[in-house]
Amino acid sequence: MNANFKAYLMLILCAFFWSGNFIVGKFATLYEVPPLTLNFFRWLIVWFILIPFTLRDILKNIKIIKKNFYSILLMSFTSISVFNSVVYYSLNFTQVLNGALMISIIPVLIVFISFIFKTEKINFSQIFGLILSITGVATIVTRLDFGKLINLDLNKGDLWLLVAMLSWAIYSTMLRTHKTGLKYLSFMTAIVSIGLIFLFPQFLFELKNHQVIKFNIPVILITSYVVFFAGIGSYILWNKAVVIVGPNKAGIFLHLMPVFSSFMAIFLLNEKLMNFHIIGAIIIIIGIYLSSKKSASR
Repeated sequence: MNANFKAYLMLILCAFFWSGNFIVGKFATLYEVPPLTLNFFRWLIVWFILIPFTLRDILKNIKIIKKNFYSILLMSFTSISVFNSVVYYSLNFTQVLNGALMISIIPVLIVFISFIFKTEKINFSQIFGLILSITGVATIVTRLDFGKLINLDLNKGDLWLLVAMLSWAIYSTMLRTHKTGLKYLSFMTAIVSIGLIFLFPQFLFELKNHQVIKFNIPVILITSYVVFFAGIGSYILWNKAVVIVGPNKAGIFLHLMPVFSSFMAIFLLNEKLMNFHIIGAIIIIIGIYLSSKKSASR
């Protein structure tokens, strides 16, 4: 088995585990697991697992962390705090299928945000691709009833998912443009450490509202999945694969996530694939293709 084949296998598993995060997040709502509390405990456990292996390297590179503190702070906020908490929260109000298909626009949003941050130029094809992708998302969110846009009569779960996708796109763009020089696991520990500062008030908010996590068998299984499979396991697989095949080839495998998530939602949650899902997905795919036309770096 050659190195590239191993890397591709790792990337497929990574996409599969991250796709499962949406399914498990939906199961969490069925077992009345508080979404913000779930996210807090997820990353708290990850922190306890990582810190014995990374503490020495973090202390050794504390100057680098201080130098890049504001960048790490924003990346912690957008990825650990906003994205994960909002995804879990939104699944209380909308289908996994909606979230699975809306994931697809993240690469398009990255292109647009990179243009705003002036790290890449954008061409007409990419602008048209962005417009098409947004139209595809609007098709899903409005369920082909565009009058809902005019009346602002939209599912709040879908709207929160849009916030989550934008947040992850900002994080991904910063990840590419603000390299810290830290080892990967040390960097992950740093953003989790700061992210927990944002997550703790969220946990207290739910606790104050008597939303308490009950650690029964289903909840332990849910927490284990988001920690070991969608958390540490996926990040390690992704990091190893990117070293072998590079970030551009690795990024292509993220397009498997909507496919995996959609099939899981249909077969595990018995969600129905509707016409607006199919039409929206086709429009988004065309938009992604146009947006993937390479832009020149500045």
